[in-house]
Amino acid sequence: MKTTKPSRSFASDNNAGVHPQVMEAIAAANAGHVIAYGDDSYTARAIKKFQDHFGRGTEVYFVFGGTGANVLGLKAATQSHHAIICAQTAHINVDECGAPEKFTGCKLLPVSTPDGKIRPEQIPPLLHEVGFEHHVQPRVISISQATEMGTVYTPRELKSLATFAHDHNMLLHMDGARISNAAAGLKLKLRAITRDAGVDILSFGGAKNGMMYGEAVVFFDKSLAKDFKYTRKQGTHLPSKMRFISAQFEALFANDLWRQNAEHANRMAQLLAREIQAIPRIEISQKVEANGVFARLPKKYIPILQKRYFFYVWNEAASEVRFMTSFDTTEDDIRDFVALLKKTIT
Repeated sequence: MKTTKPSRSFASDNNAGVHPQVMEAIAAANAGHVIAYGDDSYTARAIKKFQDHFGRGTEVYFVFGGTGANVLGLKAATQSHHAIICAQTAHINVDECGAPEKFTGCKLLPVSTPDGKIRPEQIPPLLHEVGFEHHVQPRVISISQATEMGTVYTPRELKSLATFAHDHNMLLHMDGARISNAAAGLKLKLRAITRDAGVDILSFGGAKNGMMYGEAVVFFDKSLAKDFKYTRKQGTHLPSKMRFISAQFEALFANDLWRQNAEHANRMAQLLAREIQAIPRIEISQKVEANGVFARLPKKYIPILQKRYFFYVWNEAASEVRFMTSFDTTEDDIRDFVALLKKTIT
């Protein structure tokens, strides 16, 4: 008898659907005609929501997806002879098909780090050739919050990186695909781990936290956004029907839905971690600080488990896998998955 796969998986928060309140906002925006390309009331209200959270003077530009947000944000801050420092595991280094290098012309300088977080003391060896015309010139430190390893930078760590960057004529860019999960995990406001911590450019994620699609490029230094409207258009990320992205962000910020979704996903990750920690032969391999659980388990069991639940092998050599929870993950989802783990491995 063929086994039916569950309707939810632990592969990615991208696999989740759209939060009902966001879907309602999309439907509500689908009435009548408005001016295209962002000159509409939905976009004006959504930008105001961002400024309420991040402060006056914040420049906000909506785009279709996360790779576009990262690439265009980095493009705004660099020239082709520059270099971008990032973690070895960074999304811009591993999962964007070389788009940052292709479209910015910059070389990525990856830093090896066991938990996805860059420390200031790791960067000086990359700065020895500053001013030497035969070598690329480091211009941006790009970090992910939360990181690709499920870990989270504290405000103190962020300020330390920002200070180092600014002292060395560099900028701090944040890939915030899971910024909501990071803020929820730290129990802080969004501004505390971005603008107030010294971040210059932020890619603000929506799709992983209940939106259908859409991200925002956020500038805390207005001078960096001076020509960004042209960069966005050339970069094919100027949505004509922008109201459908804007309406989603408006819904996400209404009544702190962004935080509610993220807190739930984080709570489900903590529950999953506690449950699987008690199973022999499974070892949690990273701190669980957002909505990702990384674990090592015997390699022979992985394909058996994947027949029922979709999840990714993160490090094949170490037999390390990644389980992601989402705003719609339920306790029943966790219990059913843990029951399968126990049945398969013990």
